[in-house]
Amino acid sequence: MHIITRKRLNEFAEKHPSARSGLAHWYWVLRKNNPANFAELRQFFPHADQVGRLTVFNIGGNKARLIAAIHYNRRRVYIRAVLTHAEYDAGQWKEP
Repeated sequence: MHIITRKRLNEFAEKHPSARSGLAHWYWVLRKNNPANFAELRQFFPHADQVGRLTVFNIGGNKARLIAAIHYNRRRVYIRAVLTHAEYDAGQWKEP
């Protein structure tokens, strides 16, 4: 999978170093694998959830939440946001 953009992961890891290893693991697993659909993705990330057209991942033992738009047919992952739990619970990331 092609992940767009790693910059968001790096920026979050700068502010929250405890999430760095979890973000690196997420990136590595998704980059090396090409799930064809959400069911296959759940084999790698069993706690991933679909929220509308977005996929929400728990990162590093629930240290952070990563929200992405995944286009399986194009093999692209667009990182929409990487949030703390407080930011995630505020809900401003949700699409209308």
